[in-house]
Amino acid sequence: MNFNYLKRLSSFLFFAALGYSAAIAQETPKLANATLDDLINYALSNKIDLKQAQLDQEIGEREIASALSGWFPQINATASLSHAIQLPTTNINGANITMGQRNNSGLTIQADQAIISPQLFQASKAADFIRQQNELNVENAQINTVVTVSKAYYDILTSEEQIKVILENIARLERQHAEASARYEVGLVDKTDYKRAQISLNNARAELKSARELRGYKYDYLKMLLAIPREQSLSLSFMDQNMETSVLLDTSEMLHIADRVEFRQLQNVKEIQKLNTQYHKWSFLPRVGAYANYSANYRNNAFENLYKDNFPASTVGLSLNLPIFQGTKRIQELRKSELEEERLDLDIQDLENQISTEYSLSMASYRSNMNDWRNAKENITLSEEVYNTIKLQYDAGIKTYLDLMTAETNLKTAQINYLNALYALLSSKLDIQKALGAIAINN
Repeated sequence: MNFNYLKRLSSFLFFAALGYSAAIAQETPKLANATLDDLINYALSNKIDLKQAQLDQEIGEREIASALSGWFPQINATASLSHAIQLPTTNINGANITMGQRNNSGLTIQADQAIISPQLFQASKAADFIRQQNELNVENAQINTVVTVSKAYYDILTSEEQIKVILENIARLERQHAEASARYEVGLVDKTDYKRAQISLNNARAELKSARELRGYKYDYLKMLLAIPREQSLSLSFMDQNMETSVLLDTSEMLHIADRVEFRQLQNVKEIQKLNTQYHKWSFLPRVGAYANYSANYRNNAFENLYKDNFPASTVGLSLNLPIFQGTKRIQELRKSELEEERLDLDIQDLENQISTEYSLSMASYRSNMNDWRNAKENITLSEEVYNTIKLQYDAGIKTYLDLMTAETNLKTAQINYLNALYALLSSKLDIQKALGAIAINN
């Protein structure tokens, strides 16, 4: 009986564990054979600075709600309990008369309602701008995330292609090393070619090790951008990625500074500053409010009879508070706020110049990198033709091994330069899109 019970319990726990593992697997985003879109979507949901911006947005909503709560009635209660050790006396017609009773207690409930309040006027007007400011902060973080993750992905893709080039180079060098060794053994050449082949092969293997180490760092950097642990596995898919088809860009597109999120952020700050200026003008207005209260008062010389009798009181009324003179403080604060508005105008002008310069630099870099890429692409074709020709001539005994090694080195260099130029071109394209405010965010 006990054995059957334990068996059923074990089966239940086993299938429960399977179900829990399946649920966890469904919640965990796919990071195996991830495409660029997978990485961007994952980063937009998990990158730390994006989560911080989203939390700041939620905090901002709470701050707005807190500020606007002042329009609701403010209800407070106060209570007191006192015992007079000595009662006060007063003299009436030459007689000293004791006033009051030894035990006193009271409970007062008061409700206050603001009617005219500069602080609440400002809070009401600023709420939409604060929300917009937080939304723009999130958008800015999203744009930076798309750019940095895309560059990191293309950087890894470039490294993978470079490693393929180095492996192809090692394969060629191994064949050349074998041929040079065979020629040396049959006495066709001296050991110089054999040693040169060995040196080139050793250098290529060392270069492969360095490239793999650098690739490992690039994966760790991408993991940092994705906010995943360094020890967590991450594999990328490059099946549908053709970097060459992604390099083209319409260079005739005009710059519209208003599309930049940084410009909209600064414009939003200026609107908030205008409200601050208006608040300092409102500070000359009186504070007007309404109130109502109810008081329960208890008093008795005997403590045990204190709460037997209640002497209530209640009032309603209006309150007005008008600051008349504060040593010119309000005037100085108003002038200060107006000067800060003028300073923001200069900040906006400076930002416009910075954005124009940034766009000009990114466009110049893109065109320069485009020229380098086309030149590197042509050099690959030429280097392959030269290498194949010299290889045939070397096999025929026309060219020396030094000529073959030089041609092989030129081919490998051309291939590496092409990949570097292609990455630089893609990176500069992303910089132009960012400068134009044309980075697409898939929410």
